[in-house]
Amino acid sequence: MAGMSYPPTTTNFSPAILSLLFSHHHALPCCEPSTILKELYLIAIFDAGGKMSRMITSLSSQEISCQQVMVADSSIFSIQWTDIPVTIAGALSAEQLLLSYIGYIRKCTLALIRPKVLKSGIEFRLLWTGISLISFLPPVYSDDFATLHICGGFLIQPRHCDRGELRFGVEHLPGSIRVSLQLSDFCPLILGSHSPSLIRFWLYSFTQAAIHRLVTVRFLSMLYHELAGPTAGVKIVNVAVKSGKPV
Repeated sequence: MAGMSYPPTTTNFSPAILSLLFSHHHALPCCEPSTILKELYLIAIFDAGGKMSRMITSLSSQEISCQQVMVADSSIFSIQWTDIPVTIAGALSAEQLLLSYIGYIRKCTLALIRPKVLKSGIEFRLLWTGISLISFLPPVYSDDFATLHICGGFLIQPRHCDRGELRFGVEHLPGSIRVSLQLSDFCPLILGSHSPSLIRFWLYSFTQAAIHRLVTVRFLSMLYHELAGPTAGVKIVNVAVKSGKPV
């Protein structure tokens, strides 16, 4: 739903969903039922605890661009970015973005996922256990990017533990700074293989994929609010960067 703006609400998610469905200002375009269901699912999560008001937007709202697809080899490509004006971006770096994200993961999951920084890399551990959901090698830094290469974890297909990366970008554009998170060549355990069944695809789409999108969008939203103020509007825009099957 390119350019979709979430309507305002101060109650629970039901009025928000009804408003999206029936408001002539936010009419749903013709699209696949699965897309509508996933958007409503995300709205319901955003609205939990009255937090959706932070995503309320106007026509001049800050855009967060998103794409999540399963590519030809059944790996996952996911990217989210926002272009922040240089006047408020400050001296943000890719390393700072990565460290901020690590801290945010623990906070937004209520410590269900606890990132652990080790000499061997970074592990996203489940609660107080030693179980690593996703393990990364130590960060690799370049001028505009910080990259975490996946090296294992419970959520990764065992035969593809050495595939995939999570890249944090802070790119300088004319008049703005593009802040991005990109997950590529990711082989989640839920999909099972290079030829996942329809059930496995939908299970991944409505669970892990939806959660990843939610977390990254809210992280970029939080970052923008820290720079522009808590009342700044944000809207989500679906984009097409890479060809594949939307998840």
